[in-house]
Amino acid sequence: MTERFSTKKLVLSALFAALACVATMSIRIPTPGTGGYIHPGDAIVILCGVFLDPVSAFLAAGIGSCMADLLGGYFIYVPITFVIKGLVAFSASHVCGRLRAKGMNPYAAVAGCGVIDIILVAGGYCLCEIFLYGLGAALASVPSNIIQGISGLIISSALYPVLQKPLSMALKA
Repeated sequence: MTERFSTKKLVLSALFAALACVATMSIRIPTPGTGGYIHPGDAIVILCGVFLDPVSAFLAAGIGSCMADLLGGYFIYVPITFVIKGLVAFSASHVCGRLRAKGMNPYAAVAGCGVIDIILVAGGYCLCEIFLYGLGAALASVPSNIIQGISGLIISSALYPVLQKPLSMALKA
């Protein structure tokens, strides 16, 4: 078996998917317009990108986040969430890898991944919600998605130093 499909990488990806689902469902602050909610799950989506390769990050973040929608009764959002959260983690993984290769401070790289989350989540959901609810409701969801992204940036920045050493050791072992 190649390193690309190693058991520990699969287990770590599944762990991140489960964490994304639980973090998304654990705290829900309702938002106006679309009936959505603000949650801390974006922090885990960002961390998927920081700690996993792009494909694993896409799948872990996408599956975990859309499972929260499925289990929470937000059926129409399942495919939308899968794609948006997956793209956030995929993009974050690419950007984080490039920034680290250039010698950038890892904390700044994590913050950069948080900015990616804010842009893709607010923009992605707004675009999809135009077709679901109309322009007014879609625009009404943007501020809450920005707040969610900012909270994800803050939480992931706080969790990164706690997780960095154990996960780095686990991936090398």
